[in-house]
Amino acid sequence: MQTGFTIRTRGQGLYEFTRDVVGWVAQQGVSSGLLTLFIRHTSASLLIQENADPEVQVDLRNFFTRLVPPSTDPAMSYLTHTYEGPDDMPAHIKAALLPVSVQIPVSGGRLALGTWQGIYLFEHRDSAHERSVVAHLAG
Repeated sequence: MQTGFTIRTRGQGLYEFTRDVVGWVAQQGVSSGLLTLFIRHTSASLLIQENADPEVQVDLRNFFTRLVPPSTDPAMSYLTHTYEGPDDMPAHIKAALLPVSVQIPVSGGRLALGTWQGIYLFEHRDSAHERSVVAHLAG
């Protein structure tokens, strides 16, 4: 079984879409299986991360901005792919460091996520985007 999810972003940050995925999995009638999510972009990532305290998402975004600053930062002067804006190549680097797919077991018809785990799209570009995530559920 396959479907797609569209996540609209407003710039860099984490966007939770756990409820959408949980709802779709529940409708499939699979009691035991494996869900694979795959993002169809090279400047965004997928994460399983804490969804209880929003400061976690703020800290993750700030950490990765410090780790990979915009191409206008003097520390990034070695970059050659800069014509799509100062956030573009750093976004590709972040996407190379972070997962573009995640797998989640399905047990008892539900995602086997932990108590504080949520599914996030991590947008690495500054401007708004419409991102596409493919879901494949094998039972």
